[in-house]
Amino acid sequence: MQFTFHEESGSQFLEIDGDTYKYLFKARRHKINEKIFFRNLKDNLLYLYNVNIIDRRKAICELISSEEIVIENTKKLHLAWCLLDPKTIEKSIASLNELGLYKITFIYCEFSQKNFKINFDKLEKILINSSSQCGRSSIIKFDICNSLNDFLLEYPDSYLLDFSNENIDSKKDDIKTLIIGCEGGFSEGERKKINANKVVGFDSNLILRSETATISAVSKILI
Repeated sequence: MQFTFHEESGSQFLEIDGDTYKYLFKARRHKINEKIFFRNLKDNLLYLYNVNIIDRRKAICELISSEEIVIENTKKLHLAWCLLDPKTIEKSIASLNELGLYKITFIYCEFSQKNFKINFDKLEKILINSSSQCGRSSIIKFDICNSLNDFLLEYPDSYLLDFSNENIDSKKDDIKTLIIGCEGGFSEGERKKINANKVVGFDSNLILRSETATISAVSKILI
């Protein structure tokens, strides 16, 4: 772990309990007077704490220093992901966070199942763990949109990933916002809303699952 998350990081004293206590002092076996890095993921500061007290169920750490250290991709990519099974999203979200994806807007597209609901609290916990491991100083931001049409009104310069002779590699420096469909892709009505010059694809004849296409596209654009 590059750091440990604690929402009160920055306070002079931190009380460590629950799962964080079990991880740091049962699994990692930190001792009194050892130093531990913390972040709150609200600012860009990395906080260094000293372990002062350890008892059976909690520990007290004291702030030693703080330093602004930003660990982010230089390029920001906004992914517009047509809503699919939340379980699929949960399995993919950590990888997207490690790639440095800036934001995801989930869109209720025509082929999205309307009964799907996103558990943002669960996703946040996954992302916090992901950032703690990879060192990222933030987590992916989230938004939700009722339709592709509404999204395009706000982000008219969006690109769309679909079957296309225009390879995504040739446009990766231009793409700031990328729309990716759910299982089944896009309806013909949705495809007509996008300028043909804004449609990109992969150099492959295979049909990819939505999560495979998403991780592949984000990787090509960001790293």
